[in-house]
This record gives sequence, structure tokens and C-alpha cells, in this order.
Amino acid sequence: MSKSGFTVVNGGNIVTPRGFTAGGLHCGLKNTDRNDIGAIRCEVEATAAAVYTTNVFQAAPLKVTRESLVDGRLQAVVVNSGNANACTGQQGEQDAYAMRSAAARELGVAESNVAVASTGVIGEHLKMDRVLGGISALPGRVNGESDGAEQFTQAILTTDLVKKEACVSVEVDGVTVHIAGAAKGSGMIHPNMATMLAFMTCDAAIGQTALHQLLKQATDTSFNMITVDGDTSTNDMLIAMASGLAGNRELHAGHPDWAAFAEAFTYICRELAKAIARDGEGATKLVEVSVSGAVSDVSAQAIAKTVIGSSLVKSAVFGADANWGRIIAAVGRAGEPVNPDTVDIRLGDIVVLSASSPVAFDENEALSYLRGDTVRIIVDLHNGNGTATAWGCDLTYDYVRINAAYRT
Repeated sequence: MSKSGFTVVNGGNIVTPRGFTAGGLHCGLKNTDRNDIGAIRCEVEATAAAVYTTNVFQAAPLKVTRESLVDGRLQAVVVNSGNANACTGQQGEQDAYAMRSAAARELGVAESNVAVASTGVIGEHLKMDRVLGGISALPGRVNGESDGAEQFTQAILTTDLVKKEACVSVEVDGVTVHIAGAAKGSGMIHPNMATMLAFMTCDAAIGQTALHQLLKQATDTSFNMITVDGDTSTNDMLIAMASGLAGNRELHAGHPDWAAFAEAFTYICRELAKAIARDGEGATKLVEVSVSGAVSDVSAQAIAKTVIGSSLVKSAVFGADANWGRIIAAVGRAGEPVNPDTVDIRLGDIVVLSASSPVAFDENEALSYLRGDTVRIIVDLHNGNGTATAWGCDLTYDYVRINAAYRT
């Protein structure tokens, strides 16, 4: 399926780009038999970049990964789920370094070229005998087949109900470049990196500065525009690796194919972000809030985030209640310039507010629309040219049930 300048690769995954292998297995960190440790490996040193949570309390793996990425190069990532290794003091740091060292040894790469990521319960020390046993078994599971990618995507999940992955191809210098991604995230999700881990692979040749800048820009319109519950985690991390094996000339902002590549790269981020929002803990609906007519894009982003994060709006969507008063109240408390006389609101194609005045609408039609699995809220402020879109989900009884017993 073609999307503007790129093509969605059905069935593509993180090992589709040239040079990458992946795998995962169950080492015993989870009470279930679901995979809980995995790795991605590149056959060459890859250009790499990352963005991290803005939470002041950052888990030990983030410190280790930052150190590995000082030179902008990586060759492998090792990830565990079931335990966040966060707020675990000096022992937690030692454990994260031990994971890096073991992964480097078992995967045959330099220790400084290994990133470490963890997700799960905060404040508990890793069971390192199980972690190290799992890492020692990874080489036999890491491969370039779809099964290896599948086992990896399963290994990074916590309360997620489904895996999240996407893949596209785009032409650069007349050769086909692939970009792919896999992510996890379901709860403790809020703009400014959400609680999530995401990994992107690419076979394009690209400069490290260009990759890092593109990653930050794409994150601002994707992962930083989702919310499930308003909580930002200690472990959020998005890592992108580019092998350069596609054979194109090095990409940078002045390259003639840069715009197409950047569009394809950003599409992967948005698809993964939307998948996280759709799979929010207990969620039954994906909610999309589009804001236009703001004084700036930054202002539109703030308003969209406020609406998508409103517990009252999320509850109304769950109950299929066309209570637009909750939407306009969220718009008004976002702390951004708004003309109180010019706001329009639609639920899908159903106009409920025009120039800040109520519009009669068919309640049954609205009920039917809101019972769908995707709900779009469109807000036009008529106050400028700024636009933004945010994604989230409804707030359900199951969200409380899941988080009331998270550790068990």
C-alpha cells in the first residue's frame, strides 16, 4: 500500500531492513510463560540515536544506554520486561552494566556498542541469575527471520494485549530503503515520551546528527502526542539504528530525497504511537483529537494534549456520551490563547458546536458514532494557523482493575 512518497510493507518487521537480526525468549522474570528478554543485533556498527523520558527519576538502563551512545554508534540492544530496574540504587546500575557486558559477550559486539532497556515493576531488583541465563541463550534465538522479530516483539510487552510494529519502504538515490519499528506501551502513558519502549531499524546511510534531529522531530508529533493515564514513566526510551547497508548516499537535510525519507520515518513513529494509545490498559476505543486554528502549532499541541488527557472526556467516550461540554472545558483550561466566541467542535462528522454556540444534533447518530472503535474529536479555534493531533483512549473500569493489581 502506497502512502504519498513511501510504501507500507505488509508483514514487514524490525529485521526487514538490511543487516538486522532479532530474537527473544522467556527467562523467568514474568510469572507467566510470556517472553521477557530479547535483543536486536546489527551486523555492522550502526548509526544510532535515542530520546528518553523526561521523568526526573530515570531507570539505570537509561544511564547505561546514554553512555553507549556517546559516539552515536550501536550494534545491539538488549531488553527485558517484567522488571523496570528503576529506583534500585547502585545495585540497579551494576545490574544494568552486567546486562550490557553479558549481551556484548554473547552477541559478539563491543560493550560500548550495546544499549540496555528494561520495563515492568519499579523498585525491585532484577533476578540477575535468570537475566544472565536468558542472555546466554539469546544467540540461539536471534535471527533474521520473521520468527526472530516476533519473539522480540513479544519479549518487550508488559500489560500490552497486542504487539506493535510497522514497516515501510522508500526510494532514496534510486535504491529501496526500509524503515521499521517495534514498540511496547499500554499504561503509564503520557506525552513527553509516555511509558514506552520503542526500537527502530533502518538500512539507510544517514549522518548521526541528521538521525538524531529527525528522531526528535518525529517524536514531537507522535510519541509525545499520546496519553493513556497522565503518568510519565521512569524507563521510556526510543532508539533508532541505521545500518547504512541500502547503498544510498548519506542522508541529511539537504539531500534531494530527505523529505520523502523523513515522511516515511515519521509515519513509523506515528503508527507505533497510535498503536500504543489504542492498546491503552482497559481501553475499548482509540481517541484522536485534532486541533486547528490555534495561534501556533505549539499552542495547538498543548490544547490537543489537554483534551486527550481529560479524564472526563475519556469517560464520556467510554460511555458513548456526546457531552461536548467536557471538550470545550478542556480547551479552555489548556492555558493557551483561545477566542471564546469562535470555537467549533465536531465528533467525527457530527457538528455539536459552531462559533461557541450549541448546534442541535441527532443523539442517536452521535451514540452510534461514539460506540465505534475509533472516535475523532475535531476542534477548530479560528484563531490562527496552528494545528496538531493527539491520540489516546477511553477510560474504563478495566483500567482500574488492571492497575489495582499490577504487581500480581
